[in-house]
Amino acid sequence: MNLKDKAYIIQKYFDEILPFASCELTYNSDYGFLISVMLSAQCTDKKVNKVTDILFNKYKSLEELDEASLSDIEETIKSLGLYKTKAKNIKVITHELLTRFNGKVPSDKNELMSLPGVGNKTSNVVRVELFKIPEFPVDTHVMRASKRLGLTLEEDDAFTIEEKLKKIFPKEKWILLHHQFIHFGRYYCKAISPKCQGCKLEGICKFQKLSK
Repeated sequence: MNLKDKAYIIQKYFDEILPFASCELTYNSDYGFLISVMLSAQCTDKKVNKVTDILFNKYKSLEELDEASLSDIEETIKSLGLYKTKAKNIKVITHELLTRFNGKVPSDKNELMSLPGVGNKTSNVVRVELFKIPEFPVDTHVMRASKRLGLTLEEDDAFTIEEKLKKIFPKEKWILLHHQFIHFGRYYCKAISPKCQGCKLEGICKFQKLSK
């Protein structure tokens, strides 16, 4: 089976089981979303949502967050991994948004990546969610599912996987598929104890073949 045929089967199945997959981070502002995505590194969305609910109720504007002390921000986000680095990132991001970008999150990828804690994946997620710019952000769920389904190779890194998936799937489907891959990896094709029984992709799944 060639990649295009495989991609069609995957896309059709994802549309069947995950037709409305979307971002699970909660936010009320563009800067709030950017900070949430930055905080989600090595953390679950659920954990981040709990912390940002407290953080953005405590500091209700970009200006208030900019004026907050580093120690207060650290204390507020302490339950997240790498909280000291992330707190410093929040301070710089808020100041940069106010001084360089008129208080608005930029859509340009290079401008986004000039902010601390904002790499390729984070910038892609922001562009997808806030600006509806077609990108294919790759996280651990996308990596795992794409490798198990034989779309990418075991040794492929996130950037290579992103480039391959962009070539395999039509551009107009990237945004939805990105969310579908995440939900599929998070709730179905899990790292431990994946829900293989009843999965219609069993015939093309490398994990299934190796585990038999």
